[in-house]
Amino acid sequence: MAQDYLPILVQVVFAAGFAGFALFLSVVIGRVGKRTPVKDTAYECGMLPEGEAQPRFSVKFYLVAMLFILFDIEIVFMYPWAVVYRDFIAKYDALPILGSMVGFVVILLVGFVYAVKKGALEWRR
Repeated sequence: MAQDYLPILVQVVFAAGFAGFALFLSVVIGRVGKRTPVKDTAYECGMLPEGEAQPRFSVKFYLVAMLFILFDIEIVFMYPWAVVYRDFIAKYDALPILGSMVGFVVILLVGFVYAVKKGALEWRR
């Protein structure tokens, strides 16, 4: 019974040894470089860091990002459905699986129309 776990123990010891060796090597090699205030400053495409650390974003940015995530997740749910749809209709009635997906798309379409009517995608306003 204990011999079954021997490969796992060897792998854990090897992984811990490799991690320790990598950390030790990074400390030894890292001491060679010298830190200066110029090296420690933030690099922003050649621009000197000035002003506030975090600029304020418009609420529209977050709204569009949330809408993107919503419709991206829709595709995540639709892809597996599309993969099994052909196999499902070969064995069973297609109406239940098609009806559930149509209902899902209709609910998301209503949400999309609502977002467009509210002006969530208008950047000039």
